[in-house]
Amino acid sequence: MAEVGFHVILTTFLAGIFLIAVVVLLCYFTCRLTGSLPVEREKDPKFWNAWAQRTLKNALTLEKLNKNTAKNIILFLGDGETQHHYFSIPPPPPPPTEQQLIIDCLPNTYNTNAQVPDSAGTATAYLCGVKANEGTVGVSAAAVRSQCNTTEGNEVTSILRWAKDAGKSVGIVTTTRVNHATPSAAYAHSVDRDWYSDNEMPAEALQAGCKDIARQLFENIPDIDVIMGGGRKYMFPKNTSDVEYPGVAKHSGTRKDGRTWWRSHYVWNKKQLLSLNPNNVDYLLGLFEPGDLTYDLERNIETDPSLTEMVDVAIKILRKNTRGFYLLVEGGRIDHGHHEGKAKQALHEAVEMDRAIGRADLMTSVHNTLTIVTADHSHMFNFGGYTARGNTIFGLAPMLSDVDQKPFTSILYGNGPGYKMINGARENVSTIDYQENNYQAQAAVPLNMETHGGEDVAVFAKGPLAHLLHGVHEQNYIPHVMAYAACIGQNKEHCKLSSGTAGLRPVLSSIAALLTVTRLLC
Repeated sequence: MAEVGFHVILTTFLAGIFLIAVVVLLCYFTCRLTGSLPVEREKDPKFWNAWAQRTLKNALTLEKLNKNTAKNIILFLGDGETQHHYFSIPPPPPPPTEQQLIIDCLPNTYNTNAQVPDSAGTATAYLCGVKANEGTVGVSAAAVRSQCNTTEGNEVTSILRWAKDAGKSVGIVTTTRVNHATPSAAYAHSVDRDWYSDNEMPAEALQAGCKDIARQLFENIPDIDVIMGGGRKYMFPKNTSDVEYPGVAKHSGTRKDGRTWWRSHYVWNKKQLLSLNPNNVDYLLGLFEPGDLTYDLERNIETDPSLTEMVDVAIKILRKNTRGFYLLVEGGRIDHGHHEGKAKQALHEAVEMDRAIGRADLMTSVHNTLTIVTADHSHMFNFGGYTARGNTIFGLAPMLSDVDQKPFTSILYGNGPGYKMINGARENVSTIDYQENNYQAQAAVPLNMETHGGEDVAVFAKGPLAHLLHGVHEQNYIPHVMAYAACIGQNKEHCKLSSGTAGLRPVLSSIAALLTVTRLLC
């Protein structure tokens, strides 16, 4: 028997080596073919016809729906992510190297009391499955913002709680404060998204028994397995010096109750995070800044982890659970870049989230992991001006205004801090560095902070029951799909009729992973 087992192992090993060799060769030739004359190939109708036929063939295979039970669920949320595809994907994309089940649909983003939503009401929708008022997290629309006495009885729970109650490991990774609007809806019930610590709460709310969001992070669901992001100062007593910025008052602790919130494994810099052995860590708290994490363009790569690195560690810890996991990942500073009118910061944040999605894709299997990528709302962000292919998105449109005869950038905002008038006329952008990281793109209406947009956003999904996301849906539909696919929460009757989580297909999964590597390398 031992000899037979050895031959099986040897055969599998040699087959793996052969597959790797084939993929490397495919990657080499594909890269050479797709990278040599990208412009010339587009002149040939055969290129477009062949590409369309491949796409058609892949589309036809979608009839073979993945009806497995989702052991794992990953939700990637780009806060305020809008039309970023033209920046993050070089045109034209290479021919597909593997079939991907990606369903494009449009969730309605409005809050119950607002046509144009905020991140709190939307987070309650796509995490708790219930539409809510703007500015409130983890409570129904019966709760009124900032009115503490409307909290009790109106609490709603999130899919993170549903997953934890089902025995799965759960995690939150964000580039904002861990008690910011998006992550807080996963665990907190607060009528005001700005109640980060008791320092930001009115005295009457504290006297009425309402709790700050940082406190709820550790009390409501005390066994969240992984928490990573920013927000250190909300966990420490008032005036406690920050470990990274000692003596800087604005980074000191804020809590009035004198309490310090801690976990067994606590890290605050990249070196500590990457030195952890995930096999020895069951609960992790990583707080890498006093407030939000720095923009990726300004990140100290020696001391501050990227979103991709945080996601990598999170999955390594969470996947140890044989029952699977739920992971919420937020590219939260996309939103902040747009609010500040700094399109370059926002778009580079979006690209970093794209990298994190790619890393998660390599670490999981489409057979048992439902991955959803979406946004909570859009922004007043626009891109146009008849720019030619190959033009940098941060450059000028290839024309002057036919009204004031001045140039304008391809990126513009409908409103925001980029509105500038010089001597009663629009600023001439050719006289300034419009490609600088913190350049604020011109805006039509002057505001200190740019606003959200009200249009629907896209959802991309792959894995078990991804086909349940199709067409146009209300935003609160999303967590119900995740729960149904994973057989958690309500709607479990279908689980009794199935055989449960489908068995993994190791050989096919390996091939898929190798092909994914090929796609990334090429």
